[in-house]
Amino acid sequence: MQDKRCSIWHLVAGLIMLILGVMIWANPVSSLLAMAFYLGLIIFLLGCGYIAFSLSQYSGWYMIVGLFDMFIGLIFLTDLGLTVETLPVFFALWILATGSMQITGSLEIRKLGMPWGWSMISGVLGVILAFFILTSQQLGEWALILTVGSYVIAYGIISIAEYFYFRHYCTLANG
Repeated sequence: MQDKRCSIWHLVAGLIMLILGVMIWANPVSSLLAMAFYLGLIIFLLGCGYIAFSLSQYSGWYMIVGLFDMFIGLIFLTDLGLTVETLPVFFALWILATGSMQITGSLEIRKLGMPWGWSMISGVLGVILAFFILTSQQLGEWALILTVGSYVIAYGIISIAEYFYFRHYCTLANG
């Protein structure tokens, strides 16, 4: 019986992700529009989930959040231009929150007498990057495209490498 980790589909998925990452970099405007569409769809579906949950739990708060999410999701889905303009803001706020948490965490680590410098540097750089993105729409769009494209390419490369690793492992185990 063949080990499922040795499946050719792992290689195929890695190649698809690698190609998708390059396409994201090569087509930034289309990629931003696709991200905007999927963000709107996800927010809308989250709203539907909150509403379904509110009906099963008789919760007015979840109903309100669900309706709000559905409303925002519909706005994002019907006005992709607006969504593309807000994506860098969401991205910058996420980086700002993460950087702030890293700074706070590094100060806590410092109190414990553990190495904390890299965490502090990473947090400060994140906060600085977030402010640059908030002041420049175009920088935010490029940062988003580069980040998402890089992640997808890295995921593809790792999947391909895992396929060859597991294929070698399966050959040794079955041979």
